[in-house]
Amino acid sequence: MDNTAESGKGVAEKSTIAVKGSELKDGQKVPIVLYLNENNGDYNLSISTILEENAGTISCQTVIPINNQFRIIQEAEEALLIDDPFTRLCRIHVQGDQANCNFELPDDEFCLNFLTEVKRIQQATFKNTGVDKVTMDPFGIESANWPQIGMPNSKGSGAEFGFDDDFIDVLNLEKKNQQNQAGSKVAPVAVSSRTNKPLTEKDGSRNGQPRVSNTMRKLFEPSNQSLAREGLIKHCLAKREKDFVDFQDFRFFVGTWNVNGQSPDCSLDPWLSADAHPPDVYCLGFQELDLSTEAFFYMDSGKENEWLSAAEKSLHHKSKYSKVKLIRLVGMMMIVFVKKEHEKHIKDVAAESVGTGIMGKMGNKGGVAVRFVFHHTSFCIVNSHLAAHVEDFERRNQDYKDICARMSFQGSEHNQPSINISKHDVVLWLGDLNYRLCLPDASEVKALIEKQDLRKLLEFDQLNIQRVTKKAFADFNEGEIHFRPTYKYDTKSDRWDSSGKCRVPAWCDRVLWRGESVQQKCYRSHMELRTSDHKPVSSLLDIGVKIVDERRYKKVFEDIVRVMDRMENEFLPSLSLSGRDFTFEDVKFRQLQKKWFQITNDGQVPCHFSFIPKLNDSHYSKQWLRAEPCEGYLEPDESVDIALEVYVSKGSVTLLNSAEDKIEDILVLHLDRGKDYFLTIGGNYLPSCFGTSLDTLCRMKKPIRDVPITKLIDLDDDCLFTKEKSRLDLVVDNIGTDKQPLQIPKEIWLLVDHLFKNASHQEDLFQTPGMQEELQQIFDSLDTSIPQTIPGSNHSVA
Repeated sequence: MDNTAESGKGVAEKSTIAVKGSELKDGQKVPIVLYLNENNGDYNLSISTILEENAGTISCQTVIPINNQFRIIQEAEEALLIDDPFTRLCRIHVQGDQANCNFELPDDEFCLNFLTEVKRIQQATFKNTGVDKVTMDPFGIESANWPQIGMPNSKGSGAEFGFDDDFIDVLNLEKKNQQNQAGSKVAPVAVSSRTNKPLTEKDGSRNGQPRVSNTMRKLFEPSNQSLAREGLIKHCLAKREKDFVDFQDFRFFVGTWNVNGQSPDCSLDPWLSADAHPPDVYCLGFQELDLSTEAFFYMDSGKENEWLSAAEKSLHHKSKYSKVKLIRLVGMMMIVFVKKEHEKHIKDVAAESVGTGIMGKMGNKGGVAVRFVFHHTSFCIVNSHLAAHVEDFERRNQDYKDICARMSFQGSEHNQPSINISKHDVVLWLGDLNYRLCLPDASEVKALIEKQDLRKLLEFDQLNIQRVTKKAFADFNEGEIHFRPTYKYDTKSDRWDSSGKCRVPAWCDRVLWRGESVQQKCYRSHMELRTSDHKPVSSLLDIGVKIVDERRYKKVFEDIVRVMDRMENEFLPSLSLSGRDFTFEDVKFRQLQKKWFQITNDGQVPCHFSFIPKLNDSHYSKQWLRAEPCEGYLEPDESVDIALEVYVSKGSVTLLNSAEDKIEDILVLHLDRGKDYFLTIGGNYLPSCFGTSLDTLCRMKKPIRDVPITKLIDLDDDCLFTKEKSRLDLVVDNIGTDKQPLQIPKEIWLLVDHLFKNASHQEDLFQTPGMQEELQQIFDSLDTSIPQTIPGSNHSVA
């Protein structure tokens, strides 16, 4: 970051800090410098380009005042679908007086300091002008995501408050995955099972190190030495994969059909056997398989066997197939078939489901997925049914992100970390994605269809728009569409919807893919099948699968082992760290804070690093803290950036509110066959009414941020004392005193009162999840004031 003032400016105006990056204009990246300038107490952002790089002269293009119209938001990261987790770029959107700009900045400490300073000035501006604005994360709410890894849900005391934490649930896995991952030693996200208490002298101090750890025990266990060596060999083999792997094309038939709760009434041959040559693999996804109450609440459905039988009968008759896996969640069903001769090459099969429907959890919407390894290539097949209605494209985007964040498969080995969607060589995503056309006139759309002007219609396709703007499916590919919209038809016919709603035709049913060596041969609908109000869709893909040459593999393997034997006898691993002390200031409930540091392999051998639990602990960190990545391999002179992320969820907020826990922890970074490195974490937490017991809230007449922390502890103790007295049938006469508690917490009264006044006739109340940005505004409003009005939509308040 530059700290120099911008040349050519007057004496009264000076640049405080600056950051280099790129401005995104018409698809191009223009190198720029963003300056934060001050002029007699007024601040602005200036965008400058370097005209003569060697001379250092610059040209100011745009000046954006930091006033009431100023907004700065970071775009949502889709790190879930980016192979390289160490690409550190962030995109921000700046709005101001007649300005609307997009920038790409390095996601590092300098950028963070720059944006934090902009936030501070923006807050001061709002305060000075009397604007009642809730302060937010300077990067926008969408940036506050744990990136891409599922986190086991810890049922802490915060759960008794009954607050439905939608955001953290995006990161929680289903219950069975929580149980499976509980014993994982090096899972990507570990949740401490300890009782989160304030750090004591026995635990260590901010300036010291833990007295003991389990490092030596782990180091000298033969099994762990063997595992570490095996991991290094696998890492080296992956680096030299091209030396022993060849690619061979296999044909995948990928099909999707929303069957509208109907039973099969004809052969599926026109869909599944439409080609002369049989495919190697079938990936079939169904939606709305069963619309009955029993399917929704009891998970039982006779339609499952009906459609499974119909599909099996219509698989290509020139080959024989075996079922690899079937998974169903309410009306979504995924089936994978493979030719019998390929069955022996399929391994590590797993299936999972994620519900994103009612309350953000139920299975009327969401996704099911099957993953497997075919020869040496990993596949993940996702079948999803996203939110309906033309105007709810943002809800569909959120469903997609929820599925990406929450879908996780347990590794085949007990101590293997979970595998998310992005950690596969090839991802196939199919289903009723429900993206519509941004054209309200059904007659106009039908006229363009009759003219075969599909290209014009596709300009208004919501999925294409969301992909281009990188709001959803940004890293996926889709073939060109040359078939009529597949929705909506009168059942049992080829007529467009003739009901009173007269739905606008749309391409709701799609097939997309992500990965290398994928070539689409055909993308089509199958108009012959009239069972449903949707038409089935299929895509034929030739996918290059990695085939291992055993002879070459053996030679590479022996070379690696021989080199490793020699190096192990000569060298020991070593790391250097860019920092070891980290402070997180003003931590808030459900607001992410990140700090980065870098580790470098300064030794002469490849090494494996991992964060490990301290003695008597089962996980490496407290529940509100995590490191990403938490383990990995480094070649000599190779570096990696590690993010330390603090996020207070409903599982950890109660202990922090009551001061039973603090933002203090010590992380142990362990180097296999090397020493341990200790990182001290500190900071302060701003209490929140969310996660505080109802009894305590009833005893607070002021917002929780206005109550001293010592008073909060006293209130919490009073609640426990009152409960004990009630058990002994003792009566405490508090009438007429200042300690008379409220009958209900003021925060709950304010929320219920708002809903009573504003949402009595609101559709889908308590069923449609709120927006994350609005939830943060509500949190801060109730924690810092007794507001006259509650910010945000009724859905967010509910």
